[in-house]
Amino acid sequence: MELRQLEAFAAVMSTGSVTAAGRLLGRSQPAISRLLQELEAEIGYPLFARSGPRVTPTEQGFLLYDDVERALTSLQQIRGRADEIARGQAQPLLVTATSALAAGLVPAALKRIEDRLGAARVQLRSASPERVVHAVLSGAAQLGVTSLPLEHRGLTVHWIAQAPCVVALPEDDPVAQHAVVPVSALAGRRLITMANPYRLRRRLDAALSHNVQALGTIETNSSVNALAAVRAGLGVSVLEPVTAYGSPVAGVAIRPIDLDIPFFFGVITPQSQTLTPACQAMADALAEAAAALLPDFVLHDACEHSALLQSIYGDDAPVMETPAS
Repeated sequence: MELRQLEAFAAVMSTGSVTAAGRLLGRSQPAISRLLQELEAEIGYPLFARSGPRVTPTEQGFLLYDDVERALTSLQQIRGRADEIARGQAQPLLVTATSALAAGLVPAALKRIEDRLGAARVQLRSASPERVVHAVLSGAAQLGVTSLPLEHRGLTVHWIAQAPCVVALPEDDPVAQHAVVPVSALAGRRLITMANPYRLRRRLDAALSHNVQALGTIETNSSVNALAAVRAGLGVSVLEPVTAYGSPVAGVAIRPIDLDIPFFFGVITPQSQTLTPACQAMADALAEAAAALLPDFVLHDACEHSALLQSIYGDDAPVMETPAS
């Protein structure tokens, strides 16, 4: 399996055609086709279904692409780092965060340490909570910012933050006149909520099901999507506060509710790597930025992780597997 083959595969997946992939990589269409055929022959299954000049990824192609994309990104990082070493530049700061934290909190934290970063390169990637943990464990990220749980072997948890969820309503909604919205005022409304049933959605459902009879729901994997749906008048949303306060959307009012639904998130780094001064500064800046942004913010020590999980899940608190080294 050669690098050129993987690059050709990734280029076709990204551009949607062999011709466009050839232009992107500076190679001819027959050369790209040949590289794909060689790769398929080596792995033993087709990556694309072909219909004349058109190609459509197979199910196996979609599955393989995730790993190929990560591998090529890692290689680009190695190439970039090699160039930086040759020029005597400092190690870049590699940060991965969930989409909510990447948009709502990380930029404010970076601004706080802007002078210390100088000309250093910063890479910020957003991913699902599970992918954030994987990026830190695999070394693809030096620092991760994500929601609980974080009890994975190989991680150093620096701190855990807590802040109450809020409600997002159209700005002209009569309920938005309340300084604190009674949860009962949300009854009979369409709720725009999170799709992942294993994290915040579970607590939202548990808290709201006893207090709100919703008209219906719209599920999304992004708080930004939820705010956009609220702005469009599709309903109201009870969501985590970082996006609500850190990435406000015009036309959407954010209000506290009279029901405490805590949102927990933390900062993690690889246990096996020495913490760089830039990473330590970033971890501290994230805590400072969160305290400045979020009303009723509470900062917990990392040793409180198990107790916090118990408070979230009760007897159903997840037991994290400790994978073999």
